[in-house]
Amino acid sequence: MSVRLGINPLTWTNDDLPELGADTPLETCLSEGKQAGFSGFELGQKFPRSSEVLGPILDSHNLSLVSGWYSSELLTRSVEAEIEAIQGHLKLLKDLGATTMVYCEVTHCIHGQRETPLSHKPNMTDDQWKEFTSRLNQVADYCQDQGIKIAYHHHMGTVVQTETEVDRLMDMTRDSVGLLLDTGHLTYAGGDPIALQKRYASRINHVHCKDMRKAVLTDSLNRDRSFLDSVLDGVFTVPGDGFIDYPTLFKGLKEANYEGWLVVEAEQDPAVAHPLTYATMGHDNLVKLCADAGLSIQK
Repeated sequence: MSVRLGINPLTWTNDDLPELGADTPLETCLSEGKQAGFSGFELGQKFPRSSEVLGPILDSHNLSLVSGWYSSELLTRSVEAEIEAIQGHLKLLKDLGATTMVYCEVTHCIHGQRETPLSHKPNMTDDQWKEFTSRLNQVADYCQDQGIKIAYHHHMGTVVQTETEVDRLMDMTRDSVGLLLDTGHLTYAGGDPIALQKRYASRINHVHCKDMRKAVLTDSLNRDRSFLDSVLDGVFTVPGDGFIDYPTLFKGLKEANYEGWLVVEAEQDPAVAHPLTYATMGHDNLVKLCADAGLSIQK
């Protein structure tokens, strides 16, 4: 059993706040990510979406495609429409050897609205929960049949944000719906990543390693900041640079025989948090955490 270490381009350029790292070319992201020691990248907006174009670019850096975010709209469109919409993304992942899809329902989401406090997050009625999870099961079954398993991303400012909402999602879906454990988002939402990892060890198929600065988090919650303002304030950082208990979490992953990707996804202002410095710090901290927990790393 082994894990692989990947990174998200948010360290260099931000998809929700394009002005952050707007002038940073994809080549810089990839070369510095490789220099920091990572084996793969998740997708970002600057990545070509054709496997014929992206494949050779990644190959030139000896990097793998880890996965990529998909914005689901199952609350407002049918299963058939969602499956049609997902085709291009699904093909790209399949063509380039990825096996998981970062999947998040974005209907009425607010995480990209800088002026909207997180207290205004969308919620689902009981009927919407039933409709949403029924449709999600069908889409997840379809993707799994295509060789790609959904890794559902609980995310601040969306309909599945809190630990209670994750529990409900897991209770109402089949095993074809995998769970992406994002340590930062769950902590921000008041949840416990370690408890969640233990509870859904068999369904966690992707991990985002995002640490948090406690003083900034406390201030963001007290002032009901928007998600993007909190990012700009520096609420997130790389694993090992905040207060999340990664040693215990990684021991749990080892006990569960987790063998997917561990991805550094810690959006910060690149003008404040030098990307290569933080990418290297995140990688080196992951290596130490894995060694301490007995997790072997596949290059």
